[in-house]
Order: sequence, then structure tokens, then C-alpha cells
Amino acid sequence: MTLQALAATTNLSPSMLSLVERGRASPSIGSLVVIASALRVAMSDLIVYEPASDEKLVVRSSDQHAIETAQHVVRRLLREDGARGVSVAINEYEQHTGNAENAVTHDGFEYGYILEGKLTVEVDGASYQLEQGDLIAYSSRRPHRFRNHGRKKVRTLWFNLKRE
Repeated sequence: MTLQALAATTNLSPSMLSLVERGRASPSIGSLVVIASALRVAMSDLIVYEPASDEKLVVRSSDQHAIETAQHVVRRLLREDGARGVSVAINEYEQHTGNAENAVTHDGFEYGYILEGKLTVEVDGASYQLEQGDLIAYSSRRPHRFRNHGRKKVRTLWFNLKRE
């Protein structure tokens, strides 16, 4: 796929995609998800260097891959299970950070559980204020974004399914 075709599909600029490809820009979590969806791969395929064995019963903390975006959102991939079409991650949002500036869409379905803090989740333009213990679930094809408007770090447990 050309950069221009990927840009048209993702609504990201070809120059931004080129910088990401060359390792000169750090995309947001939302941008990574949109790029992966356009390429029809899991987001973890873009960031994980060694494929996890589906037979592995325990994933040690030291084996978990984490990425930090330029906006200081950390995504720690706990498990990518391609055979079952699910990824499980802990996302951490420092104060005044989010997954993307604009709402994103991609294939799949999501479940988000708030472990600590308060997170604003916007789906289809409607805002939901989630607190510790709250769960949200929606089709990933619906425009969505997340934002920590608070003064404390937010930790979430996120399940992304490839299918609806």
C-alpha cells in the first residue's frame, strides 16, 4: 500500500505517516489503531517484536511490551491472541492526555474498564465520565476518543476484539 493510499484510508497526512515509518514521529494510540486497521493487522503487529505463543499460559510482567506516545500515554500489551481475535492491554493516561486529538474509527469491538482515576470517553460525540470500577463497551466503528481531564493518572484495562 502506498503512503498516499494509507493516508486516504486513515485521514492522516502522508508526511506524518512517512515520519512514523522512519521512526521520526511517535503516533498517538488512536493513530496506531487506525493505521493497523487500515493495514488489516493488529496494532500489536506494529509494535511487538516477538510474536507471543498462543500456548503460553502466563505472560510475565518482564515479557509485556509497552509503548509511550508523544502525548505520554502508555499502552502495555498484556496479551495479543490473534487466533481468538482479542488483545488485552493496560493503558495509562497522564493528566491532560488522551488517545487522539480527533475521534477515531476502526474495525472491531472494545471493552474498557477503569482501574484507577476518571476518564472521559467520547463515543459518537456523546461524552461519558467514567470512574474507577466503570465499564464501557462499543463498536470500534463508532467515532471515539479518550481524555484524562483530571490531575491524576488514569489506568484502564482494555479489551479489543477484531470482530463485532
